Amino acid sequence: EVGLAGDVKATLQGLLPLLRPKTDRGFLAAAQQRMAEWNSLLDAVENTARLPLRPQMVIRALSDLIADDALISLDCGANTHFAARCLRLRANQGFTGTGMLASMAPGLSYAIAAQLAYPERQSIAIVGDGGFAMLMAELTTAVAHRLPVKIVLLKNNSLAEVMFEQREVGFPNYGCELSPIDFVAFAKACGADGFPCERPEEVRPAIQAALASPRAALIEAVVDAEEKPAKPDELRV
Repeated sequence: EVGLAGDVKATLQGLLPLLRPKTDRGFLAAAQQRMAEWNSLLDAVENTARLPLRPQMVIRALSDLIADDALISLDCGANTHFAARCLRLRANQGFTGTGMLASMAPGLSYAIAAQLAYPERQSIAIVGDGGFAMLMAELTTAVAHRLPVKIVLLKNNSLAEVMFEQREVGFPNYGCELSPIDFVAFAKACGADGFPCERPEEVRPAIQAALASPRAALIEAVVDAEEKPAKPDELRV
């Protein structure tokens, strides 16, 4: 190993000419095979007609419908796990989130910043109701500046990530339940568009309507609070 100090872009530009292709493609082939199996499983999950909605289904539908150069911003919580595992990202799409910082509420703010920086591209925030409620007044910022950001809100009336973590260590759930909010009505009150979806057949039309709107728009998807972000070997159709 060699430690390098320098500007990331300049350093990588200097290293790239030194790289040589590997002749053994075994690892790549195995990874691609596992990814194909994962995508096949997610396709099956998307087609399940279960109520409440499965978060994976909503994210999968979104992934199919957004532009090839869309900018996707994540918040924090279970919604982040579902987005990271279920989005089928394409080469020219942008993807950002808080990562291991686990800071709640920045999803919409990230999307606003991305829309300002790239006004011609779709800017989409994927959020949960808990994180969004902490900073949802920023929707008025998007409206005031005529930014057509799109918000995909997974509504389960809970802090789901905290709920699952409490259970994993044997604690009773405490402080995880959220009072239901009509986020569609809130979006419209702010001057944005709002589209609800509670049933499988409503998901894609709601996403399509939001993406087609020239204004800021919110999709409220009512999802199953008991759907845990599962590992590939734990996910069931």
